[in-house]
Amino acid sequence: MMTGPSPRARLLAEPAWLAAHLDDPQVRVVDMRGFVRTVDLGDGRQVSTYAGAADDYAAEHIPNAIYLAWTRDIVDPDAPVPVQVAPPERFAVELGRRGIGDDHLIVAYDEHPAAQFATRLWWALRYYGHDHARVLDGGLARWRREGRALTREVPAFPPATFTPRAQPSWRATGEAVLQALGDPGVTIVDARDDAQYTGTVYRVHEGHGRAGHIPGALSLPREALIDPATGLFRPDEELRDIFTRAGIAPQARVIAYCNGGVAATTVLFGLALAGHPHLTNYDGSWNEWGMREEWPVELPS
Repeated sequence: MMTGPSPRARLLAEPAWLAAHLDDPQVRVVDMRGFVRTVDLGDGRQVSTYAGAADDYAAEHIPNAIYLAWTRDIVDPDAPVPVQVAPPERFAVELGRRGIGDDHLIVAYDEHPAAQFATRLWWALRYYGHDHARVLDGGLARWRREGRALTREVPAFPPATFTPRAQPSWRATGEAVLQALGDPGVTIVDARDDAQYTGTVYRVHEGHGRAGHIPGALSLPREALIDPATGLFRPDEELRDIFTRAGIAPQARVIAYCNGGVAATTVLFGLALAGHPHLTNYDGSWNEWGMREEWPVELPS
C-alpha cells in the first residue's frame, strides 16, 4: 500500500495547466506522435513497421511544441535490435539542439490510445537521469476535445545543454532478464495483448521470430491502464487494484517488456503513478528475445 502523496501531480500534466504554461521558458512541450503498423503474414505471424508522424505535426500541433521522431531522434540507429534507446551522446545532441536542457520541465504528448510514445520519452528521460518530465493526460485527442489552441508554427528555441546521467536500474538487457528468471524478487510483465502473450500471434523481424512469452512473465496489456470512456490513465486506486490482481507486489522489481520496449513504458508509467519504486524496461523486448533461439520461451500448455 502506497503511503504519502500521490506521484500523479508530478507525472501527469492536465490540459488546463499546460495551456497556462505554453509560454513558460522553463517548459518544453514535445510532440511524440508516431505509429506501429502491422501486416499479417498468415499463420499468426506479423511484421511491423515503425514510423514517426512528422506530417501530422506539420499539419497542426500544440503551440510551442517541439517534434521528436520516436524512430529516429531518440533511438540508436546502429543497434542490431530495432528502436533501442539512443546512446547518451546522441540523446544529448538531439535534445540539446532543439532547446531542451537540464533545467526544463518536459511535457510529452502523442495521439496513441495508451500514450505509449509519450511514455517512451518519459522513460528515456528517466533512464538518462532527468526527473522533470510529465505526460499530457489524454494526449492530443483530449486537447482537441476541449477545443484548445493548435498551430502550424514551428518554435525555434536556443540550443541548450542536456546532460545524460544513465540510471542502469531503468533499463535491462536481454542477458540481465535471462539471469532474473526465477528470481522471487523480480516480476516480469508482458505489456503486449493477449494474443501475443499466448502465442496465437507473434511478430517476426527479417523473417525470424517465435511465438510465446518470457517464462514466468505476467500478462498485463497496456490498454488495461487507460479508462476507455475518457482516454485518461485510471485513478490511483483502480491502478493499484489492477496491479494487485495481476500479482505485482508494491516493492517488487518490475521488468516490463513488449515487442520494442515502447508499450512496456505505458505499464511502467502506470506503475509509477501507483507508487511502485523499482521499475525497469527490457528495451530489446520481443524484438530481441524472439530472435534468440537459445533463450527459453513459454507457451500455454
